[in-house]
Amino acid sequence: MNSQTLTAKDWFIATRPWSFVVTALPTLFTVLFVLVEYPAAANRWPLGLLAVFGSVFFQAGGNLISDYYDFKNGIDRPGHVVGSDNMTSGRFTPKQISVFGRIITTIGVIIGLFLVTQSGLPLLWIGLAGTLGSVYYRKFKAIAMGDLLIFFIYGPIIMMGTYYTMTQQFSGALLFISVHFAFITVNVLHANNLRDIDNDTNAGIKTFASILGVKKSIVYYNLLTYLSYVVIVISVLLQQLPIWSLIALATLPIAIKNTKLVDQTTETDKSSIKDLDKMTANLQLFVSAALILSMILAMIF
Repeated sequence: MNSQTLTAKDWFIATRPWSFVVTALPTLFTVLFVLVEYPAAANRWPLGLLAVFGSVFFQAGGNLISDYYDFKNGIDRPGHVVGSDNMTSGRFTPKQISVFGRIITTIGVIIGLFLVTQSGLPLLWIGLAGTLGSVYYRKFKAIAMGDLLIFFIYGPIIMMGTYYTMTQQFSGALLFISVHFAFITVNVLHANNLRDIDNDTNAGIKTFASILGVKKSIVYYNLLTYLSYVVIVISVLLQQLPIWSLIALATLPIAIKNTKLVDQTTETDKSSIKDLDKMTANLQLFVSAALILSMILAMIF
């Protein structure tokens, strides 16, 4: 497909929209958390929603830039792609993906700078850390630091940044709750890296999954999955989250299904986890939706 036949849908799909849950939902949860915990900031909800949109632009831009470098470095190649096929299929040229990624990221930066003008300088440092982490994620991934980077960016940084945008303060309770979101988000990445161990190794990239190996990576995935629920329960017991938040436990069957699939993975057969990254993102969608619903119920009752 050439550039003349590309549609708006093609460009949208190229950003991997299924992954937006890892940024949009934790940010939206934070907006509602502020409305429950800090009602004095209720009039700043438009800034919170703008932070949601900004987070999505950063996610989309980061996805595109990551795809570009995966293709450039030979990780994704024609006839042997297990990740994005934006360029291996010939649908997009590398230049198109690179330019598109930078444009999308720039929009995210502009939104972030506007929020700084409305909230204060501390937000600039939070945003700078998130921006650098998103743009240079590939370098951290190549030295097995991708999981740690994602943990901080898509948990504490993005949620504390949104909280500060609305309140000009920080919250210890939200910092602990953000660990739940961070665990599941890291698992989205880990599912991808576990599936891609062979490709990454051949390309000279050492992800955390490749260092752990298949067996330990399975344990790691399962551990993060169930620890994310432990954080929710502890947060409810500490009254950081409303009792309604326990409805998130209704998503455990989805988590169990995912862990059963990862348990089937072997060194030579990873077919069971071909779509595990998307399935893990779906788990985050349902868990986050449950937590968002719990905050709405807390406001009503």
